[in-house]
Amino acid sequence: MFYLYSLTTMYAELHCLSNFSFQRGASHPRDLVQRAAELGYTALAITDECSLAGVVKAHVAAQEYGIKLIIGSELNLEEGIKLLALAPNRAAYSELSGLISMARRRSPKGEYRVSLRDVIFHLKRCLLIWLPVDNSDTSRAYGQQLRRLCKERLWLGVSHLRHGNETQRYLQFLELATSLDIPMLACGNVQMHHPRCKPLHDVITAIAHNTSVDQLGRLRHSNSQQHLRPIDKLCKLYPAALLQIHRTPMSFSSYSLIR
Repeated sequence: MFYLYSLTTMYAELHCLSNFSFQRGASHPRDLVQRAAELGYTALAITDECSLAGVVKAHVAAQEYGIKLIIGSELNLEEGIKLLALAPNRAAYSELSGLISMARRRSPKGEYRVSLRDVIFHLKRCLLIWLPVDNSDTSRAYGQQLRRLCKERLWLGVSHLRHGNETQRYLQFLELATSLDIPMLACGNVQMHHPRCKPLHDVITAIAHNTSVDQLGRLRHSNSQQHLRPIDKLCKLYPAALLQIHRTPMSFSSYSLIR
């Protein structure tokens, strides 16, 4: 899959883990914000897993580098659903922080437990990005439920990480999104600010799985594409409509972002 066009609008990365996502993210929030600003991004979402721990340092860096900060969190639900919850205003931020606190309190230290019912009941104002793993009947059923209960604030996120099956995956998700009438957008699934952090990422992955780097095998990311990539490279990977910021949930004319 190869696209080439002139991107005249601005890009915001909406899925980014910092090193506050324990044993997953390899970069400090400040480094992520600085790199996003250097690449000309108009905004960056810090979406640590069931956590807001990285947003304070990201907020300070965002003010310094003049980039908009979007506060959010990645949630892996008990049903096997992965969602990104983004807070477009203070009321939504309050909802999200409350849900995270509840999910952590009901679980042992270092873990969390949250269900789709929790999300539907507690996140009335947050914007949601659904990250399906496939186009199965189960995924379609959950997508229908999300579409019915979260109308006008739900998107389907797509990542292109050069794993060799990008065209097939994109067409599957395009069919899923079209059949459910859910708009799509680009999500980088970022876990490091620069590709040179890949060796560090391998180390923390080995720690997470209690093994050595040499023994990681397929547990190791196959490449270093989960970093903040230049916009011109993104233009070659995604259809233009998925990169246009006015087509994403972060439309600045519709929502006031927390900074």
